[in-house]
Amino acid sequence: MSRLVKELDFKSQKSISYKLRRKRMQLLERLLEGVCHDSNGLKIIDIGGTQAFWDCLAPDFISRCTVTLLNLKITAANRDNFISILGDATNMSEFGDKTFDLAFSNSVIEHIGDFEAQKKMAMEVQRVGKMYFLQTPNKHFPVEPHFIFPFFQYLPLCIKVFLISHFNLGPYKRITDKDKAKALGQSIRLLTKKELKKLFPSANIYEEKVLGLTKSFIVYDFRV
Repeated sequence: MSRLVKELDFKSQKSISYKLRRKRMQLLERLLEGVCHDSNGLKIIDIGGTQAFWDCLAPDFISRCTVTLLNLKITAANRDNFISILGDATNMSEFGDKTFDLAFSNSVIEHIGDFEAQKKMAMEVQRVGKMYFLQTPNKHFPVEPHFIFPFFQYLPLCIKVFLISHFNLGPYKRITDKDKAKALGQSIRLLTKKELKKLFPSANIYEEKVLGLTKSFIVYDFRV
């Protein structure tokens, strides 16, 4: 299990997670090259993201852009072209329509809440960005990517709470408080491809594969 956790650490350049994310950013750069030959000054909102993510995976590309990091808590931002703000992914009314050239989000929408909350986020992503690029894990991949446990996403809540209460799962240490364990078990809602099509009806959907299985989806629309 510890080996699997290491493979999902995107900061390690030898891990599967890093390689997938690096390919993800290369795809983003290629898509942008197809619609804008010069990315200098490109305005990006990263919903739920960090500067460290960009510094690790796309340092050259992001140095030419301006990035607004929107999170429930202020995150570290020590570059002149990064700004960190408080905000709600389901309600970005502080921004007008198409304020940003690109709305970007990586592994966030599954943490937002129920399907109605995810729908609100999807609508805001499509509203504030002229283009968008959003990644989320595939519900039907056999290993749940947050708890690093086979088929965890299909288990009844009572069994999830038992496992969270008695074992270290992925990056999460054992939580003995039952209410906190229950809250964590309810905090992640993975999406299917069918659901993503409902949320982003005009999007292209790219499937990231591991051993021939779809590990995650990227939904994007670069029609400007």
